[in-house]
Amino acid sequence: MLMPKRVKYRRVFRGRMKGAAHKGTEVAYGEYGLAAMECGWIKSNQIEAARVAMTRFIKRGGQVWTNIFPHKPVTKKPAETRMGSGKGSPEFWVAVVKPGKILFEMAGIPMDQAREALRLAAHKLPVKCKFVVKAEEKADESK
Repeated sequence: MLMPKRVKYRRVFRGRMKGAAHKGTEVAYGEYGLAAMECGWIKSNQIEAARVAMTRFIKRGGQVWTNIFPHKPVTKKPAETRMGSGKGSPEFWVAVVKPGKILFEMAGIPMDQAREALRLAAHKLPVKCKFVVKAEEKADESK
């Protein structure tokens, strides 16, 4: 499971997920990518499930990059606890995702295989996603 090695503050505010992503909106490393179309929290186990689904489908061929990391701790109070007595302890870690953010990238496999692998990964995630192709690839196809 992904989580930071160490953090400065163990408990953080929930925050707001407003607007579109500013960074990480272009396919940088691979040829194909999976872009988020809505905002949300993606848990570390969901990221891992998507990664496993992709790598199993491509049978260890090609290369996969994960562009999101769960930096945010989410706290929960124990069941049947009275109100008050402070904030709960961290239960799991999430990555905050906004529309346009590239979640995963792939290279070294045919486009139809990459599209299917990323579709399988998208089914594991709690946000709507779309298949995207690197900008240079689009320019080559239009010629």
